[in-house]
Amino acid sequence: MPVAQDRARAAELRVRPDLESDLGKLGLRFGAAVYMRIFKREKLLELWVEDTDGRFVLFRSYPVCAYSGDLGPKLREGDNQAPEGFYRISSRQLNPNSRFHLAFNLGYPNAYDLAHGRTGDFLMVHGSCVSIGCYAMGDDGIEEIYTLAAAALRGGQSAFDVHAFPFRLEPADLEAQRDSPWYAFWNELEPAYARFEQDRRVPRIRVVGGHYLIDTR
Repeated sequence: MPVAQDRARAAELRVRPDLESDLGKLGLRFGAAVYMRIFKREKLLELWVEDTDGRFVLFRSYPVCAYSGDLGPKLREGDNQAPEGFYRISSRQLNPNSRFHLAFNLGYPNAYDLAHGRTGDFLMVHGSCVSIGCYAMGDDGIEEIYTLAAAALRGGQSAFDVHAFPFRLEPADLEAQRDSPWYAFWNELEPAYARFEQDRRVPRIRVVGGHYLIDTR
């Protein structure tokens, strides 16, 4: 087995028993589909797991150890901003050989980012507690996050969604940011946030004409 896979396998052996036990208490299954939300201002990553009815249940909330930049999206290579927006991660984006222990690539720039001329690459969710445009979760946190994500992909989920928000996009919180230069952009993120809050199903999102739209097909 390659050294990189040894690291991921060793992490899974450490954390899987407790994960399976805690999932079972919620009626959830190890290997079920996952979904993640990141909130910058709250410095929090939520990991949701799909139940037998196709809805997602909050399983764990992990503190974000570090992210770089301020509230607002990443615009260009070298601006040290962590991305905001909607990203999908497949198995090829997992990196068990990261120099930050374990990691997965968010897939920035996505179609929206490209439509707006945004640049940069290798934006990750990873271990350690150092960030240059990434979301650093610490080694203990990333071992659980990576293990659950890898198990979901092995279990049949083709890709999992990560929605990175500046903060919880509740109406009052969003209205308080009306003077922000990113107010219009955050309003494009809000419908997906609200839809998930309503039905606990991950909305399908398209980019049309440089705008995020919830796919109702």
